[in-house]
Amino acid sequence: MDTRELSFDTRGREVLDITDQVEAFCAGRGDGLCSVFVPHATAGLALMETGSGSEEDLAALLERLVPHDDRYRHRHGSPGHGADHLLPVLVSPSLVLPVLAGRPALGTWQRVVLVDTNRDNPRRRARLSFLAG
Repeated sequence: MDTRELSFDTRGREVLDITDQVEAFCAGRGDGLCSVFVPHATAGLALMETGSGSEEDLAALLERLVPHDDRYRHRHGSPGHGADHLLPVLVSPSLVLPVLAGRPALGTWQRVVLVDTNRDNPRRRARLSFLAG
């Protein structure tokens, strides 16, 4: 198994498309599985269409589900930071993607996105691991 860690800056972006980086990691590897994991208590990963307003729709949905206000017992950080710690319950911190001939076997409009509503820490990591089939 081969693993690589990537770094991202999510400042100003709650939904960041990382598909190109995942594809580059898988390139030339043949068939197998690609695991993508974000080792953070306040970030997650999702598959979704991008570039059509869906990113903003997802951010708005998450704000409706877990608003950034003072209702949470978890109160360190910026106001509403407790909501950030609930995000991985709704948006998993990991994905496993099938890889065929060195390319993630995504659907036509599927993209891999890193979801991060945490305004306190824009530095994020993703661990990519490839397991040959």
